[in-house]
Amino acid sequence: MTLESSALLLKGRYELGTLIGQGGLAAVYRAHDILLGRDVAVKVFRETADTDDVFAKQEAEVNLLATLAHPSLVTLLDAAVDRNANGTTRIYYVMELVDGRDLRERLERGPLPPRQIAQLGADIAEALEYLHHRGVVHRDIKPANILVGEYLDDGSVRAKLTDFGIATIGGSDPLAEDDVVTGTVAYLSPEQASGGAVDSATDIYSLGLVLLQSLTGDLPFDGPPEHAALVRLLEDPPIPESVSEDWRSLITAMTARIPADRPSAFEVVKALRDRLGAASGRHALDAPDRERLQRIAALAVRVLRCRAAIVSLHEHDRQTTVAHGLDARKLRGQDPRALTDPLVAAGAGLRFHESASITDPAGRPLGLLCVLDDQPRTLTADERSTLHDLAVMVLG
Repeated sequence: MTLESSALLLKGRYELGTLIGQGGLAAVYRAHDILLGRDVAVKVFRETADTDDVFAKQEAEVNLLATLAHPSLVTLLDAAVDRNANGTTRIYYVMELVDGRDLRERLERGPLPPRQIAQLGADIAEALEYLHHRGVVHRDIKPANILVGEYLDDGSVRAKLTDFGIATIGGSDPLAEDDVVTGTVAYLSPEQASGGAVDSATDIYSLGLVLLQSLTGDLPFDGPPEHAALVRLLEDPPIPESVSEDWRSLITAMTARIPADRPSAFEVVKALRDRLGAASGRHALDAPDRERLQRIAALAVRVLRCRAAIVSLHEHDRQTTVAHGLDARKLRGQDPRALTDPLVAAGAGLRFHESASITDPAGRPLGLLCVLDDQPRTLTADERSTLHDLAVMVLG
C-alpha cells in the first residue's frame, strides 16, 4: 500500500519523503512541512472508497489523538481528508517527528541496560496513567509502538507512545477479530487472547511483556500465533534466573493472569522510578553544577523565546538557584514559586509564568524550571514538552 511519495504533496503543504514504517491499515512517512519549514511524520491511511465503517474508524483515531497532550505521547499537529480524482477518500494526519527509532528496532541489537529500561518504562507508564485517567485504553502496547530517542550524553533515553488505531474510550469492549490480526499476538493480554472485555489492566500486562523482552532480548511468548495466544491463558510468562528479584517481582505483578491483581499505571510509574534511582548509583544533588544549570536556563530562554528562565533546586536545608535574563536575587525567597504572587510578578514586570517540576529518579520533587516573559502568552503542546525535557536535563 506504499505511495509513490517522491512527488506527493498533501494539502499543498506536506511533502512526503522516505517511508518510516507501514502496517495493514496505514503507512507512516517522514515529511517536510513547507509552510513552517520543519520535518514531521505523516500517517496516511489506506484509501477507503466504499467502506464507511473503516473510514469512521480512522476518523475516530484522529479525533481521539486531538484530545490528548502529554510529553510521553506523540503530538498530533494536523489532520485532513485527501480526495483523489476517482472519488476515494483517505485520511492522513501529521505528527511530531521523533528523532530515534522504535523499540522493536532497538531490541534487534539485544537487551537494554536496566537504567534505560526503567526510564523508557516509566515514560510509557506515565503516558498510560494519563490515558487511563481519561478513560482511554490503548490496547496495542508493543515495542513497535514505542518511539525511543537518546537525548542525553550519558545514554539516557526518552520514550513516546504512538499508534492509537485500536484504542477505545471506556475500554470495556472486546477486540474485534480484525483488531487482533492488526495487533501483535505476542503482546496480547490473556483477556485479549480469549476474546474477553478489556480495560486499563490490559495495557499494564502488555507493558510488562515489553519490559521483560527489554531485559532478556527474547519474546516472552514465542512460536505460532495460535500457540502463543493459548499458552498465556494457562501459564505466566517465563522469567529467566538472570533477571534480578526487584525486576522479577514487578513483572510478575504486571503480568498476573487475573486483571484485578495487576498494579495500576501510577504504581508502575513509582516502581520504575525507584529502579531508575537504584540504577543511577548516585544522588541527584551530590554536587550541583551551577554552570551547567546556567546553560540549561539560557537554553530554555533561546528555545522557548522567553525573557528569562530560572532553575531552583531544593533539598533539606540546601537551595541552588540560577537564572538567565533575570536577577534571581530579586525574587522573594529566591524561589520561582514566589512568581505566582501577583505583587512579585508585577514588580518584576512579568506577565507570563510557566514551570516544569524537577524530580529525582524516584519521582520526588526537587525543584522547578520556570520560563518567564513580560508579555502574556500560552505555551503550545510542543513547547510544554520541550520545557519538560529541559527539566529532566537539569539532573542529567
